[in-house]
Amino acid sequence: MDIITQGLTKQFQTERGLDALKDDEAFEAFAGFCVLSQFYEDEFDPDQFRMGAGGDLGIDVAAVIVNGELLRDAADVKDAVTQAKDLRVRFVVVQAKTSTAFQTKVFTDLADNLLHVFTTKQLSYPCSDAVLNLRACIDAIYADVGKLTRELPSISVYYVSTGTVGDALLEAKRAAAAERLASTNQFEHVDVRAVGAREVRELYKRATDVLSASFTMPKRITLPKIPGVDQAFLGVLPASELVARLLTDPSGGIRKTLFYENVRDFQDYNPVNLEIQKTLRDQSRRDRFAVLNNGITIVTRELTTAGDEFRIRDFQIVNGCQTCHVLFDERDALTEGVQVNVRLIESRDESVIAGIIAATNRQTAVSDDDLSAREEFHKHLEDYFAAQPTQRRLFYERRSKQYSARPDVEKTRIVTRPALTRAYAAMFLNEPAGVGHYKELVTARKDDLFRTDHNPLVYYTSAATQYRLEWLLRNRKIPGTFGPARYHVLAAIKTYLLGSGPVPASPKGAQAACKKILDAMWSPLQAEYLVNRLLPAVTAAMEEEAKAGVPLGEMVRGKRFADRVRAAVLALPTR
Repeated sequence: MDIITQGLTKQFQTERGLDALKDDEAFEAFAGFCVLSQFYEDEFDPDQFRMGAGGDLGIDVAAVIVNGELLRDAADVKDAVTQAKDLRVRFVVVQAKTSTAFQTKVFTDLADNLLHVFTTKQLSYPCSDAVLNLRACIDAIYADVGKLTRELPSISVYYVSTGTVGDALLEAKRAAAAERLASTNQFEHVDVRAVGAREVRELYKRATDVLSASFTMPKRITLPKIPGVDQAFLGVLPASELVARLLTDPSGGIRKTLFYENVRDFQDYNPVNLEIQKTLRDQSRRDRFAVLNNGITIVTRELTTAGDEFRIRDFQIVNGCQTCHVLFDERDALTEGVQVNVRLIESRDESVIAGIIAATNRQTAVSDDDLSAREEFHKHLEDYFAAQPTQRRLFYERRSKQYSARPDVEKTRIVTRPALTRAYAAMFLNEPAGVGHYKELVTARKDDLFRTDHNPLVYYTSAATQYRLEWLLRNRKIPGTFGPARYHVLAAIKTYLLGSGPVPASPKGAQAACKKILDAMWSPLQAEYLVNRLLPAVTAAMEEEAKAGVPLGEMVRGKRFADRVRAAVLALPTR
């Protein structure tokens, strides 16, 4: 491995808390992160997508992207397929080798193995549980072909090494592998690539950078100087340009990370969104879209212009989520006459940005409670997490890649909103089984999440507990087989230390309760002892479910499994 790639891999390994990995395993995780980040822009744990050694058929990293969600477990894929009206799918496969030269036979062997995994009804090659799980993911995707009417799944295969691309024989083998996969007629697009040292460095740079985009907006006016605002423009942008240059992520889906600052997620096709859709489908009305729709508001923390060309970096669409989703869905029907009103604002002043979010969203049917929760409580959580002592400090990420440019922030200490929601729900809402159905959980328990009267200490406690549990898993202090049941382990920790009831409502009572958990979790030895004390309860529940023929990925989503773990923990001696 060349010295630069080796240095980047070590840096990645340290930032991600993967010091326990061997050099070849670390490079697999590094390569997987670089590749997967081209298709998924949110935070994720790259080590979870490694296939592991032995029986992996040359597949070092594998993932399935279903409607913009990065997945690896067959149960998650089945759940995503069940919930979706139609499917947009990409399979991503990576083989990573630290050798300084590409081996041409790798493409041939990998194509042969992938053909076997994707097309053979009964796998005859000796393979690992991870490969069997991948096969179950494939079966789940193709089980309902009616949801693949827009397009078949795509597949991206990357052979990552530290060598140099350009060899004629390697290119011939790559092209032959792509042709063999395309001949199955199971894929809409087939992309097979060789990635060398130079290319992987560029992928890493792109993966760790904040969101950026470039577009042309010749029709605009410049607003006069505004306090707290560096630049501001009002203009119109062709809808097709908006979709192609700003809204579409590398996997071809909509960039969900753009809408984190919106008070509400996409509300599906309610009456308002149906009306937007009708306008776009009506030939006589679509060219009047700019006067029939309020448009969108973009807030960016960095903006440069060159003539009519705009480049924005670290940006969010803070208003217009509904409009953007409908435009994206109708992208194939957009004509040159469909224009969108755009308000583009550059500011680094967080109070100004919060005010823009409040003002633009208040024009829609959003309650003040929703606004307060978005603008105040989440910002309060961010400040609360960052204010903890250095050794106990975590970073709550309110927007995508918020801390990506901060070399002083250990990436394992970044807590995304979905991760915090799941941890809090598992520990303090008694929902360890429900976190597997994330959208349903958020909808059903929305009144119990991120309320302005909630104590931020409780959220921090759930995040700290999850941080330590992931540390134990990464460092092989507990077997990786418990990874799928991680939220049940979180719930078990809370139940064992505090009982099954809620955290005391009084600040003093909550402080004492959370301290009991935090003191245990921030001590690596105490945490390891405590978790290993609880694992037999999880193991017993796993064994009972396995006797009933329930796969691991499905059992951890079941209330019966959660009840069994809880009962076993409550039966343990004095907490």
